[in-house]
Amino acid sequence: MAESRSRIDSAAIHAFNMAYRRIFYVMAAATSLLALTTAGPAMRRHYDGAAQIVAEASALHYAPAENLEHIDVALIDQARTSIDMAAYVLTDFAVIQALTGAADRGVAIRVYLDGGQFGSREPKQPFYDLKLTPGVVIKRKKSGGPLMHLKAFQIDGRVLRTGSANFSPSGLKRQDNDLVVIESVKAVDAFRRNFDRVFQTGEALQ
Repeated sequence: MAESRSRIDSAAIHAFNMAYRRIFYVMAAATSLLALTTAGPAMRRHYDGAAQIVAEASALHYAPAENLEHIDVALIDQARTSIDMAAYVLTDFAVIQALTGAADRGVAIRVYLDGGQFGSREPKQPFYDLKLTPGVVIKRKKSGGPLMHLKAFQIDGRVLRTGSANFSPSGLKRQDNDLVVIESVKAVDAFRRNFDRVFQTGEALQ
C-alpha cells in the first residue's frame, strides 16, 4: 500500500513539474510580447529577430520522461557537412559513437569542452576513438576562467540543439532536463559566431 502511494505521489509531483514548466514558458512569452508592444523601434527590431527564431523552434523535449540520447543521436545522424558542439560534459557513449560515425561519413566535426570537467576524469575508449577519427578537431577551454557550460551543437548550418541536458547518460536519461531543437539559420549563425570565437582560443587536446 505504501509503495503504491509512493508511486502515485511521484507521478503527481512529475505532473506538477511539467505543468509548472508550461506555465513558465507561457508567462515568459507573454512578458516578451508585452515588452515588444511597449518598446521603441530599436528594441522592436531586437524582439522581432528573437520572435522569428522562436517561431521556427521545431521541438521541445524533457527528460526523464523522454530519452534525450535518442534525440541527440538522431540529430547527429542527419548531419551531412558539419557539426560544431560545445559540451560541458561529453561522456555518453551513444552520442560519442554517433559523432564518430558522422566523421566517418565525411562530416567536419569541431568539439569544444570545459577544461575543468574534461581534466577531472579519464576519458573512455569511445572518446579516444572519436579524437583519432579524421575530420575531428577537439579543443578544451583554458583553465582559470569561467566554466564552459554550454550543451549545444549545430548541424549543417541549419539546425541548433540546445537546452540544459549534458551529453552524459544521467543528463540525457535520468535528470530533469530539457532539450530544444531549433530549425533556424539565424539561430545557428548566432551560435557559430560565438563558437568560432571561443574555439579559436581553446587548447587542442594532445
